[in-house]
Amino acid sequence: MHFTTFARPILMALALASAFCVSAADKRRIEKEADIPRFSYAIAEPLETVVRDKSLFAKAANQIRLDMESVLATYDMADKSSERQYLGSLMQLEFLLGNYDAALALSEKMRALEEKPSDKLLSGLRLRAMVAAAKETGSLNTPDYFEAVGRSIRKELDGYPFAVISNDIKRYKASSEIAGEGRVIGSVRDVLQTTLNKNGGVLSSDLAPELISARYALETAIPLKQTLIATYSGYLEKNRVEKLDIWAARNVTLPASGKFKPVRIAVWDSGVDTKLFPTQLLKDSKGKPFQIAFDLFSKPAKEALFPIPDTYKPQMSTLLAQSKGFSDLQSNIDSEQASEVKKFMSELKPEEFKPAMEGLDFAGNYAHGTHVAGIALEGNPWARLVSARISFDYKLQPDPCLSKKLALRSAKAHRTVVNYFKQHKVRVVNMSWGGSVKDNEESLELCGIGKSTEDRQKLAREIFEIEKKALIKAFSGAPDILFITAAGNSNSDSTFDEDIPSSIVLPNLMTVGAVDKAGDEASFTSYGPTVAVHANGYQVESFLPGGARVAFSGTSMASPNVANLAAKILAVKPSLKPQQIIALIKETAENSADGRRMLMHPAKAMAKL
Repeated sequence: MHFTTFARPILMALALASAFCVSAADKRRIEKEADIPRFSYAIAEPLETVVRDKSLFAKAANQIRLDMESVLATYDMADKSSERQYLGSLMQLEFLLGNYDAALALSEKMRALEEKPSDKLLSGLRLRAMVAAAKETGSLNTPDYFEAVGRSIRKELDGYPFAVISNDIKRYKASSEIAGEGRVIGSVRDVLQTTLNKNGGVLSSDLAPELISARYALETAIPLKQTLIATYSGYLEKNRVEKLDIWAARNVTLPASGKFKPVRIAVWDSGVDTKLFPTQLLKDSKGKPFQIAFDLFSKPAKEALFPIPDTYKPQMSTLLAQSKGFSDLQSNIDSEQASEVKKFMSELKPEEFKPAMEGLDFAGNYAHGTHVAGIALEGNPWARLVSARISFDYKLQPDPCLSKKLALRSAKAHRTVVNYFKQHKVRVVNMSWGGSVKDNEESLELCGIGKSTEDRQKLAREIFEIEKKALIKAFSGAPDILFITAAGNSNSDSTFDEDIPSSIVLPNLMTVGAVDKAGDEASFTSYGPTVAVHANGYQVESFLPGGARVAFSGTSMASPNVANLAAKILAVKPSLKPQQIIALIKETAENSADGRRMLMHPAKAMAKL
């Protein structure tokens, strides 16, 4: 199974998307993302040439367009995020072909499908400005055009409430600051072209739309880089208003003495630097921390943290510093680390893309579990940590590749881990990770496995079901343990996507969505019927291995906030069962005005005890 962490780095791929309209009554309903039709495209020319050459690009994109339009015309998708992705890709394509009114119309269709407050306002912002500027100046990528784009964006932003859109504008600014041609071309070469070569010159509809995104970036985002930075910076400078932090008044810190009971809490993640939590570790009679670990091959391992490959040992201090740089960029903090990251990413050459991205991904995975543990243990001297390491791949090309043999071994590892929790009387487990059927499909394609999209779909489903059934059986067999998981960061319905474990429904499993410090819904957070509560998952500060502190964003950070509360509840009343804890957290949470968020309230929950 291709599991990944649910932290949300600033290095996001450009969004894909698209649309066509027919009466909804005439469409066939799709209830699961994996059931959306897949297509294949034979491309003979080098993909870098395709994204750079206008005529070759138009030729390659034509069939992609027809297939996306056919899907939109034929199917009604239960979750609108996939439809927004199709619309977005078609919007980008129409603009690249000079069909500005068609691009604008698609943008508005996509905007009409948005659900989150900030998305309803900002969806298509840059496209609207580019179309207006192109019509006003009769040109593209000229000084007059750049000025008109900046003026249009700023005028629109000034009409929106700052509190609603501020996080997104900070993200837009940061994305512009690290934009560079080297990243775009590097991804085309090292991801798309490598995958095309492995699959006999064929690319699936999962990956082919990224060609549209790549050309769109080269033709729009890269030329507009300085204009966008200046526009977003000016807007943020004018509106230097800090959001109200609702969590400070809600948080609860337990005293180190009193009528409390120790609570065993497990962080099932990428590994924990346990030296940072000396008084909160569960230890054996010899003073050795309790921990269990499995490597990338789902084989037992000894190290609590993923072993640092020799390649990265000299770079780790730099890589971890870059984590702070990305965090500062996302918070609009002008630090030395942020400046270094901007320079590094902007000047990245295509041939440097693969080692740079893999290094950053490794550092992110390496730090993830420790950061999560710091959040889960905060303010609770009665917590006793158990570390369970699940290893996440950091390579652009999966290593190891998925197989049923590996899935069976992973399933066995999951059962072993949960049995370890039962053996050591763990009461709360945090799981800030997940994967889906589509993740498996894409991983198989990257490895060149499967003769066709249909072959990959079948194998991806088999692998998925092996691990899903193993997780359900393991969780069900531990009814006294409360498992808490992150919803995911795809801004989509985790049930529609079939993300596991977040889409699993069990009485002792709780799924958490993310909001920011003011309780506003995070742009990245997934949602859906299994999401029981929301917690702070935006720029949450915690530890990196070694002890430095940095703020990360993601439902990965929201989930341990709820695990933190659950452990404090059990420290007060250890007799409570998982269902009772979930009920207490949900009963004391506050529903947002729009009904989309259930904001946990630790102070109210503890008071109700």
